[in-house]
Amino acid sequence: MASPFLLLLLLIPLGLPGFIVFDLAEARAGTNQEPPCVDHGRIERYRAGTGEGGRCGGGLRRLEDARDEIKLATGHEARVLVADVRDPKAVTQALEEAGPVDVLVCNQGVFVPMELEKQELEEAKFMIDVNLMGTFHLIKAALPAMKRRTRDTQLPASIAIMSSQAGQVGIYGYTAYSASKFALRGLAEALQQEVIADNIHVSMIFPPDTATPGLAEEQKKRPELTNIVVGSSGEMKAEDVAKKALDGLKEGQFTIPCNFEGAMLAIATAGLSPQRSSVTALLEVLGAGLMRFVALTFQWNWYSAIENWHAKR
Repeated sequence: MASPFLLLLLLIPLGLPGFIVFDLAEARAGTNQEPPCVDHGRIERYRAGTGEGGRCGGGLRRLEDARDEIKLATGHEARVLVADVRDPKAVTQALEEAGPVDVLVCNQGVFVPMELEKQELEEAKFMIDVNLMGTFHLIKAALPAMKRRTRDTQLPASIAIMSSQAGQVGIYGYTAYSASKFALRGLAEALQQEVIADNIHVSMIFPPDTATPGLAEEQKKRPELTNIVVGSSGEMKAEDVAKKALDGLKEGQFTIPCNFEGAMLAIATAGLSPQRSSVTALLEVLGAGLMRFVALTFQWNWYSAIENWHAKR
């Protein structure tokens, strides 16, 4: 049997014993406090796929609809559990209620676009607490049971961390958000070394702007220069991002880009990240110089746009 240290490809079993749907970044569980959608400075909660704020509301209803669709299409039972990823006790309780986890997807996220000088530190802390610390809380709560399960079943498990292309390259107006997303890569690279002996494989997903009502709300609040800089990168449908992520998980990719620009970014920023595909590793080696040239071209365009914008004022 091949050692997990040498395993290059992960084949996730097609029949998973259960599906778990979380709405983990939304409401305080086990507490009487209101969630931070209450106005603290300019903080706003972006609901998963809805852009709505509040305790549960439309986001929970969408998850319940998804649960029902899963049952209808596959016959598998799914559960919807609500917790606040900033609260490690609430996360642990939710995962205990959920039962065995074979694939953990850390998909919570919030974004308040603003130049650092204008942004309240409370807003920056909010993004770091949800995007980064929330991921720590999810993984730490799930890991012991996941390790026991891989030992008992002798089957691999997977941890997927949702980052962003803003977690690969810094963008004007994304200072705090990019910091929270860049940190996830360090978490993932170190974690992969810690859990590979347990046959648990870590993946990083790097989507571009994803067409949801939440994005529409975000775009209304972006600085003008942010829209100019990111205008060169197109949007993707949420369904397409999900398919790319699932395909990457099935293949055991550590880095999962979602579009052509993402694939170029993945090569340009490969660095010392793990690579389980010898073909992709070869592309990274051969394409590194070219991608550096392309990256410099993008940077030149961005800084030119910034300079021109300031010159007009």
